[in-house]
Amino acid sequence: MDVSKTKTSFYRRLYVAWLIDSGSACSVPALMAATGMPRRTAQDTLAALADLDIDCVFIQQEGERNNAGHYLIRDWGAINPQWIAANLAPIKAILGYP
Repeated sequence: MDVSKTKTSFYRRLYVAWLIDSGSACSVPALMAATGMPRRTAQDTLAALADLDIDCVFIQQEGERNNAGHYLIRDWGAINPQWIAANLAPIKAILGYP
């Protein structure tokens, strides 16, 4: 199946936001483990969530240093997270994620 870069980029952002919101992967190392994506791709994808009006913030752990904490989706904007949950299998298949 030939899928455009635009579609894979969009699905990657949706999937990363879903992983964060579901509590499955709320940090860069956890996202890397869940998807197999490189650190830079995970970081870039997190930064790009704002392009979809997904409000994702980093919650620093109290008393910790060096970015210890987790990501949190505060608002999905126009995105329907239930659609993502219902379409996880095809999204993961298109992205080649486990």
